[in-house]
Amino acid sequence: MTGSQWVAHPGNDGVKYTVYTDGAPSPITEGIGDFEVVSEQYYLHVDPAITVLATTRFGEVVMPVVYTKLWGEGRVFYCSLGHQPNIVQMPQTLELMRRGMLWAARCL
Repeated sequence: MTGSQWVAHPGNDGVKYTVYTDGAPSPITEGIGDFEVVSEQYYLHVDPAITVLATTRFGEVVMPVVYTKLWGEGRVFYCSLGHQPNIVQMPQTLELMRRGMLWAARCL
């Protein structure tokens, strides 16, 4: 139902990487530019039905960081950011989470 399955953490924790808001246009990511975090990157198996909103890269691989998915009449919002409090407290992460939850609740 969620749209992905975790496979691995390439490089484990403490990896500096860029979150690219280069996915499908969405009110969830609108006005939030690319930003860097130091955390865990996720390597995922993903459902082709997801709508990718933000990505990261390791080598040639482009992996979703933020996505949405419809499940019947429900809405699924996914964000891989947040393993540590300092990542959740970043303005970009807070705003993505706020908007994503509003979107899932059909308030955005």
